[in-house]
Amino acid sequence: MSIIKRFTGLLAGAALGAGALFATAAPAQAYSPNPAFNSYYYDTGNCPCSGGNLTDPFDNTYFANDAGGLAVKMELTSSGAFVGKVEFHPNDEKLWVYDTANDGDTYYVKVGYTSGGVAHDLGTFSPPGTTAVLDYQVLDFDLPEGAYVDISVYDDAALTDLIGAARGTGSAIA
Repeated sequence: MSIIKRFTGLLAGAALGAGALFATAAPAQAYSPNPAFNSYYYDTGNCPCSGGNLTDPFDNTYFANDAGGLAVKMELTSSGAFVGKVEFHPNDEKLWVYDTANDGDTYYVKVGYTSGGVAHDLGTFSPPGTTAVLDYQVLDFDLPEGAYVDISVYDDAALTDLIGAARGTGSAIA
């Protein structure tokens, strides 16, 4: 075999190997269409709260009492099945981010708050991606009482495909 044929074969093999490497490292596909989005707000001055639309097949949301707080639970469903949920609990200012479907996809939650007329970015979060049917992470923020908490849920890491949000006049309150 000539050196040119060997070199060409080597290059072709390297290109195929690199293609396989990049194909497995690609991000999960976005939902298409986006999941349905529902949000439920609770005045936590009137809590503890559970049951009703806080009931779900995973852990049933429970909001503790926190005078002046406004909690939110956001549900994401696709074809009638849960794929995720996001909860903001004013008591201890915790954000719960769940992936409830082991479907190879994720979503991104951008969080910020406004207090004293100044906006603050807390970051962008996603549930951990394991092989478990239910993945979640709990983020513990130290927010000023009465801060308006903006939560936006996106289908892509670039934060260009908005699924739904609780922000502005519809924000949660710490």
